[in-house]
Amino acid sequence: MRRALLLLLAGLLTACGPQGQGEGDRTPPAARQGAAPAPATGVNPLERAALAAGVVADGQELSPVGLYRQRHEAGRDSLCILPPPKGKEGEPMRFGLEASFGENIECHGQGDAKPSGDKLILNFSRSACLIVARYEGDRILLPGTLDSACRKLCSERGSLEGVSFPRVSREASVAAAAEARGGGALCPAA
Repeated sequence: MRRALLLLLAGLLTACGPQGQGEGDRTPPAARQGAAPAPATGVNPLERAALAAGVVADGQELSPVGLYRQRHEAGRDSLCILPPPKGKEGEPMRFGLEASFGENIECHGQGDAKPSGDKLILNFSRSACLIVARYEGDRILLPGTLDSACRKLCSERGSLEGVSFPRVSREASVAAAAEARGGGALCPAA
């Protein structure tokens, strides 16, 4: 019985293997037919197809300016990003953020933001904290591990590690009007 089962499994594996190839030939079908292989862009084929079809926005082509906000059972996480002031287009963007994790457990800060490909570099004012976040066009994700200098932006037990901010608006005016949890502007004034 066991031997029959092993023979059946071996037959199934053989049937599922590559057809018309030698045993050691693992060349992809496109390369065997003389077609150029797909470029290695770091994006999987499904993502490339979605980008090409316009189903998913290419984060590298979208400005990060806008308001990002998420409500959850413990509170609300907000991030606003403003363009440089008029006449100072070469300067970095400005941002403000806050994340709450329950009563009196929160993080907040503001500073300069600079996009770099699919990353967004957040340099906090009055702090040595520098965060290289992932920018996906409609979401900004902070890394799961941050420098210890970023702890100073949070109350005890608070942390910005792994916090994500989904976009709710692409408008600079909406980001500028966003209020912090305690009142006042979330984003710094120019």
